[in-house]
Amino acid sequence: MTTGAAVVQVVISSVVLLTAWLMPSLTGPTLPFGVRTPPDRVDAPVVAEQRRAYRWWVGGAGGVLVGAEVLLALASPRTPLSALASLAVLAVAGAGYLRARRAIQAVKRREDWYAGLRQAVVADTSLRTRPERFPWPWAVPSVAVLAATAVAAAVRYPSMPDQLPMHYGDGGAVDRYAAKSVGTAFTPVFVQLALTALLVLVTWQVFRSRADLDPAGPAASAARHRRYIVRLAAALLVLTACADLTVLLAAWQVWDGDRTFAPLPVLAPTGAGLVAVLAVAIRTGQNGSRLPVPEGEQDAEDTGTGVVHRDDDRYWRCGGLVYVNRQDPAVFVAKRFGIGWTVNFGNPRSLLPFGVFIGFILVMQLIGR
Repeated sequence: MTTGAAVVQVVISSVVLLTAWLMPSLTGPTLPFGVRTPPDRVDAPVVAEQRRAYRWWVGGAGGVLVGAEVLLALASPRTPLSALASLAVLAVAGAGYLRARRAIQAVKRREDWYAGLRQAVVADTSLRTRPERFPWPWAVPSVAVLAATAVAAAVRYPSMPDQLPMHYGDGGAVDRYAAKSVGTAFTPVFVQLALTALLVLVTWQVFRSRADLDPAGPAASAARHRRYIVRLAAALLVLTACADLTVLLAAWQVWDGDRTFAPLPVLAPTGAGLVAVLAVAIRTGQNGSRLPVPEGEQDAEDTGTGVVHRDDDRYWRCGGLVYVNRQDPAVFVAKRFGIGWTVNFGNPRSLLPFGVFIGFILVMQLIGR
C-alpha cells in the first residue's frame, strides 16, 4: 500500500470512529440505541448510563485501533491495511450498541414503561397535499461534472495511449490494461451516469418517504421533518457531485496512462462530500431531532396531545437495524439508530431498491472488463 493509500485509510477509520461516537447524540431522544421509549423516560438513569458507557467503550477501544493503524502506517507505509481497521472500529461500535440496547430493553420490560399510556400513530396530511419541493438545483453540479467528463473524454481521446489502465492493484500499480476504444475511454462517463441516476433516484424516493411524527407534538415534528428532508437531500446531492468529481479525477489518470494510482487527490472530493453530509447530520439530528422548534409551533409541542408514540420495537429485528412490517405500505422508513433511511423488508416493493443497486454493481463489473 502506498503512503497516500495509507493516509486515506487512516482518515476513513478516524471518520468512522467519530461518527460512531457521535451516533447517540444524532438519534432522537425517544429512541436511545433504537429502543422506543415514552417521553417521560428519556432521562431514565439506564439511558444516561448506557450512553456514557457506549462512548467510553467506542472512544477507548476504537481509539486504540485507530492509533495502532496510525503507528503501523508511520512505521511501514507500504503494509497493506485494506479496510480491516475500519471494519474493526465498526465491530467495536456494534458491540457497544448491542450491549446498551439490551440493557435499556431489560429495564424497559422490567419497569413496564408503557403501562397506562395512550399510544398512537399520527400523520400530517399536509406533507402530501403541500409537500416540500425537491431541491433539484442541488443536482445541477453533478450534471455539470458529468457533462465536463464527457467533453474531456472526447477532447482527449485522440491523444490517449493505445493501452488504458483498467484496474489498479493494492500497491497502486496497474494490473490490467485494455485497448483504447470509445467504450474503454468513456467508461468513466458511463460510471458517472449510472452513479448519478442511482443516487438521485434513491434521494428522491427517500425524500417522499413516510414521516415518523411524534404524537406528543405532531405539528412541531412535522415542521422539523420538512426542514430535515430538504437539508439532507441537498447534502446527498452534493455528495453525488463530489463522487462524480472523484470519477473524473480518476479518469484523468487513466487517460494519461499513469502506471500508479494517486488516491489522495482522487478521493478528496468524495471525502469532502461525506464531511458535508456528516455536518448536516450533526446539525439536524435524525429526522430533525436536533433542530429548534420552529416559530409558531412551540405551543403545540409544549402543550402536548396526551398520547405517546406506539411501542413498535417488535417490527425492528437484528438489533433494531432491520425493519419488517407487512402492514406498513412504506418502502423507506427513518432509521432507529443513525442518520437516514432504511427499507421496509416486509414490503415486497422494497426489493426494487436492492434490484437497482445490484444492477448497478453488475453494470460496473461489465464496464470494467
